[in-house]
Amino acid sequence: MRVDRGQRGSRVKSVRVVAGSLRSSAAALLVLTLAGCAVLGGKPAPLDTFELSAPSVDVRAHSRRQILIAQPSALKALDSQNIVIRRSDRSIQFLKGAQWADRLPLIVQARLAETFQRSGSFAGVGKPGEGLAIDYQIIVEVRSFEVRVNGGEHADVDLFVRILNDRNGEVRASKNFTASAPVS
Repeated sequence: MRVDRGQRGSRVKSVRVVAGSLRSSAAALLVLTLAGCAVLGGKPAPLDTFELSAPSVDVRAHSRRQILIAQPSALKALDSQNIVIRRSDRSIQFLKGAQWADRLPLIVQARLAETFQRSGSFAGVGKPGEGLAIDYQIIVEVRSFEVRVNGGEHADVDLFVRILNDRNGEVRASKNFTASAPVS
């Protein structure tokens, strides 16, 4: 099949028209995007980001057991990056302009694993998916992790912890851990 000059010229001309239309559309889209940013005020201010630290622990005895730190459960208000502020027993808010470094249950899980690892008390400490042949699971429920501002401002933490024998499903022990500290 042959293409004569008349057909080739019209094809080149239509490609140029399409390319020109694309450039015009892209330029218009860029102008609208920049105008939208100006109307919205540009980038939002960065949030203050907070993290938890793992405590150092005195080493007691060493066990050949391996433990798994399961991802803690929490109500939706605590299962996020939002920092909870409790003004009364019936209402919560989130700290404006601030966030946790990750979802709170993931931070609690990571710091628990780090604390158990630092203790040197176990042959292996891990999280789900790390391939350990585990003997026990540490199961945590985050019941409260908030700043209370009714009266004296203080941070309250309430964790309910169970140790589950992974071989037979028996709960070996359970305990509620609470702590409170003043907040400035």
